[in-house]
Amino acid sequence: MTTDVSAVLHLRAAGVSFVIDPGGPHLPRVLHWGADLGPLGADDLAALLRSADTAMSLAGPGEPRRLSVLPTEAEGWSGAPGLAGHRAGAGTTPRFRLRDVAAEGAGEDGGSIRLALADRITGLWLDLTYRLDVHGVLTASAELENPRSDPPGGGTEGPDASHDAPYDLAELRILLPLPSRATEILDLTGRWTREHTPQRLPVVDGTHRRALRRGRTGFDTTLLTVVGTPAFAFRSGEVWAMHVAWSGNHEYLVERLPEGAGAFAGVLGGGELLYPGEVRLAPGETYRSPDVVFAWSDAGLDGLSARLHGHLRDFAAHPERPRPLVLNTWEAVYFDHDPARLEALAETAAELGVERFVLDDGWFLGRRDDTAGLGDWWVDPAVWPDGLRPLADRVRALGMEFGLWFEPEMVNPDSRLAREHPDWLLVPADGHPVPARAQVPLNLAHPEAWQFILDRIDSLVGDLGLAFIKWDHNRDLHEAVRRDADGAERPGVHEQTLAFYALLDALRERHPTLEIESCSSGGARVDLGVLARAQRVWGSDCNDPVERQLIQRWTGLLVPPELVGTHVGPPRAHTTHRVTDLSFRLATALFGHAGIEWDVTTCDAAERDTIRAWAGLYRELRPLLHGGTTVSADLPDEGTILHGVVSPDRATAVFAWVRTTTSGPAQSGRVVIPGLDPARSYALRVRAELGEPERHRLHDPAWLAAAQHATVTFPGSVLTRAGIPMPSLHPGQALILQLGSAG
Repeated sequence: MTTDVSAVLHLRAAGVSFVIDPGGPHLPRVLHWGADLGPLGADDLAALLRSADTAMSLAGPGEPRRLSVLPTEAEGWSGAPGLAGHRAGAGTTPRFRLRDVAAEGAGEDGGSIRLALADRITGLWLDLTYRLDVHGVLTASAELENPRSDPPGGGTEGPDASHDAPYDLAELRILLPLPSRATEILDLTGRWTREHTPQRLPVVDGTHRRALRRGRTGFDTTLLTVVGTPAFAFRSGEVWAMHVAWSGNHEYLVERLPEGAGAFAGVLGGGELLYPGEVRLAPGETYRSPDVVFAWSDAGLDGLSARLHGHLRDFAAHPERPRPLVLNTWEAVYFDHDPARLEALAETAAELGVERFVLDDGWFLGRRDDTAGLGDWWVDPAVWPDGLRPLADRVRALGMEFGLWFEPEMVNPDSRLAREHPDWLLVPADGHPVPARAQVPLNLAHPEAWQFILDRIDSLVGDLGLAFIKWDHNRDLHEAVRRDADGAERPGVHEQTLAFYALLDALRERHPTLEIESCSSGGARVDLGVLARAQRVWGSDCNDPVERQLIQRWTGLLVPPELVGTHVGPPRAHTTHRVTDLSFRLATALFGHAGIEWDVTTCDAAERDTIRAWAGLYRELRPLLHGGTTVSADLPDEGTILHGVVSPDRATAVFAWVRTTTSGPAQSGRVVIPGLDPARSYALRVRAELGEPERHRLHDPAWLAAAQHATVTFPGSVLTRAGIPMPSLHPGQALILQLGSAG
């Protein structure tokens, strides 16, 4: 519905308020984003509006500084602009005005606001849309149109006859204001096998900008950029966060200027990162930005995660059925594909309780190692003379689903596809980019290449009855250029990302029950753009449980456990060569979409019994693990971790008490158990199916011995406020605790 452009707009949901002043003669501005302001009436909102202007400096402009929803130099903004671009070098100083405003929703269930803007100088129309969902998560997006002609009835805000040149879009950002009390930044970085590593720094004058130019989300993506009150933590502090839901190049920024940002101290935001010439809008063309997702919490990082996990669980692509226990063959056989060996592996997997068997890399034409064959998506008769159907049928006869590995966006130069269709490659005419993984990208924006990939995968899904695809992407896109009809080379990442999304959408339309994992050399494509289409991400190629504890913890800041693949590997980790106990590997893999990455035919009887018991425990706890609230304790000892999942009603919970390294303190002291209800009593017991963890002690805490054989009852107030002493584990050990309401 169209709304009075003079009325202040207020969206509320889940303890969050988002308030916009439509602006009158000025551009709209955000008056508040954060804690719920309550059901404000018209007079209350008018009072909030009266507080929106600040004092004026003698050296500043002659009117109060404002921060609009699209800040540019036209309002005296000296920071990163909301929009930048040009028409053949002109039209660089837009002065947008509001054309229309529409709002939907009232009360405490969220809603949406659409702001329609137009600019005479550039001739552009821009729609900004804000949606507040029932979890208090705010999603913002922009749609920029280069219209063909004046709007119906003329007017003063449409294009004129001088706007015939294409508009070259350079930057389009969604920015929200930050208050002065938000003084500390947390974001993530990483590399292969060490994804999603936290880093902190203070907010200072200037710009903290994370620009990701990898053509994919990247190992060093921040997932979330969080700005908060001093020393915010998992369970404490007020925090503001944002995520760019896009699988291509993108940027995150936190910016503070000495003069502030209107009535605020700075801004938080970002969007797609565009190369010069990448988006050129001819008259009649439109660019839609990625969604930028914002979340606020006054309950620390766990509060953010609770909101964001709820947001993801509402996605149409989110899997509704229980997450099957997986065996993936990569670290079991690598490229050594022998039908008899793989059938024996499947039989052992079924005996252990595996529910999905996935055949990894090595099954297609010429693929004996990673230097050849990529792109030739036909089953190799030299290895599989009877095709893959016998294995697929045997897997299903054993009661498991069958899945298959692909890397559709890459090609080995040593492949039939590359030799026959060099024009399908996303490379410069002058030669291939810097070598990486012996592969180059396939231009999915090329209609014939896109159709070829769709047809080959579609055929295999149908012929083999595939339930699952592991979709890999093993190199950064450098010098990723495509050619226009006139042969001119243009940056190709934007179109490649859209074509990738369209490919996933088309496959799911043809095969609605097909599940897809986003794997990118591990966790290099974990974002809400791909998770709007995929049912799982691969957290890391590193299955070393010591490394995985932290990788999974910080991946979980954005992504709920049921969407993160967590596998048990062999005793000696493939990527680190660290040797760890089976019980620790199993405990680490339990808290996610669990699986096995190991030749379990080599396990002895005791190991098989333990894995079988772990599989049963996973199935038992799966509804809680994949439907509850993820929590983490704030501990002074960095060598220990306490994390868990609490049911929505806080009646049940499961926790892992973990030690990754040695530390100075000889014992833990009382440890508060997060997320429980202090008004309840809880029956606590140790789940010993994975084996007893090794401990460094003469005596355990008194409660532990009893909890190993029966339940021990604690008041919730004791667990949540006083805490209990925890056992002193050796490094590389974990203890699983289960709690249920005792009244």
